[in-house]
Amino acid sequence: MNNPSPYIAIIPARGGSKRLPGKNVMMIAGKPLIGWTIEAALESKVFSRVVVSTDSWEIAVLAAQFGAEVPFMRPEELARDDTPSIDFLIHAANELMAGKQNHWTHLACLQPTSPLRSAVNIREAVKLLDEKQADAVISVCKSEHSPLWSNTLPGTLSLDGFIPEAVQKTPSQQLPAYYRLNGALYFCSIPRMMEEKTLFLKSGAYAYVMSRKDSIDIDDQVDFDLAGLYLAQRESQG
Repeated sequence: MNNPSPYIAIIPARGGSKRLPGKNVMMIAGKPLIGWTIEAALESKVFSRVVVSTDSWEIAVLAAQFGAEVPFMRPEELARDDTPSIDFLIHAANELMAGKQNHWTHLACLQPTSPLRSAVNIREAVKLLDEKQADAVISVCKSEHSPLWSNTLPGTLSLDGFIPEAVQKTPSQQLPAYYRLNGALYFCSIPRMMEEKTLFLKSGAYAYVMSRKDSIDIDDQVDFDLAGLYLAQRESQG
């Protein structure tokens, strides 16, 4: 790509998955799951490079067919179930920047398991990044239920004190709004990511709010089926 943008996209897609085996290459609404994220990244036209980090040759070939770069393969030790995301992102940044002159300031992590995240979402996140002169922008959505209606349960399953009386007496619409991370978009300053070894910087980070519908994060078959319905609906509407 010849885009002089200061942003690069990393799409993490390892071959293994316990809950939904092979999910990154599973067909959903007419194309492989990873294809939706690659197409959104390219369509946004905000990245100088769109790179897939994978340990799977099958995924690498598929990613290239959809127009992404696969300039390196992810080492096996960075593709385990318990590998922290920051480890393979730092690996990707090191691989791309090693001994090369570049003008990249921010890295975007775009997980394939968020196929409803669109090019428009990416462009809006970049706009927020620019407006705030932010070091990080992370996507969130409104929580489906207030966490004030949640609690842990003892072994006896007793509900004594489960919900504080003050919360019980407050109409749900009057409870404060809570937001949760949705996993769709992570923009982060590359120098600060490398220094702090996290995408959740201590300062200079802002939330980009997405709709709950576009925030589906595929973890199991139920998520996959629901996302497929919404993607098919979106495609039929043009």
